[in-house]
Amino acid sequence: MSDFTANPFVWVGIGCSFTFSGLFFRLYQDKKKELEKLKEIPVFKPGPLLVGVLTASPHKRLQYVAVEGMVQADGEPIASQYVPQCSGVIQRIVVEERWKYWNSFTRTWNSRTMNKKETNNMVPFSLVDPRAFINNFYIKVHKPLEASGDFMERVYHKMKRAEEDVVNIVLQSISGEKPGALVVEEEMLKVGSTLTGFGEVILEGGQVMRLQAPQDGRKYILVPGDYRSFMDRHESSASMWKTLTALTGITGATVLAAVIYSAVGDQDRRSK
Repeated sequence: MSDFTANPFVWVGIGCSFTFSGLFFRLYQDKKKELEKLKEIPVFKPGPLLVGVLTASPHKRLQYVAVEGMVQADGEPIASQYVPQCSGVIQRIVVEERWKYWNSFTRTWNSRTMNKKETNNMVPFSLVDPRAFINNFYIKVHKPLEASGDFMERVYHKMKRAEEDVVNIVLQSISGEKPGALVVEEEMLKVGSTLTGFGEVILEGGQVMRLQAPQDGRKYILVPGDYRSFMDRHESSASMWKTLTALTGITGATVLAAVIYSAVGDQDRRSK
């Protein structure tokens, strides 16, 4: 038997290839099922069509739909503390101190976060159709901070490193701790940005609607961008798992075929 067929690493590699191929295929199947469920969700924009559907629905309510629109503050928006001419409807400011402490076992300085302070501000806002010349139809977003989804945009980030002098160096050697940096970060949901929400929509008035958490237990989700971009990201993820399934499966099959071919060649040579 050749060294190639007898090498245990070859068989380990074949086993790993088929194992990963099976894992990636399962992830692809899960993502495919998720995509099929997402495609079943009705998609609307703020406008007369959605009002008409709600008016004809029982209790003027749609249990689970996707709505997309442009973010508009219902009153005065929040001005950014660090970026000029930047305003939004949700603001999160995080200030944290990063300290370093001496690890005598590894003989290195390790980092840790201390005195982290987070400030959240919000004003009521709605989704409107950006194509409409006059926005007569609104979808008020109810309790957006309770929704899942990474819909905040980082607009400011600054790290100020601590300055070291002779006195501080001496104190640090005694205490085993030293300041590393002060980090300030600001995130906002900006006015004028596109947002897609998944949840329950009810008709409050003749033209005003409200997006809120579903009562049937499904997820209340807010995602940045329009619905098509959201679906494209999921389809790209499914394509990635499908490609990885094929690559690992083909790799394993190719190596296995080479092992079989080598083993058959060895047997023919011995028989001759």
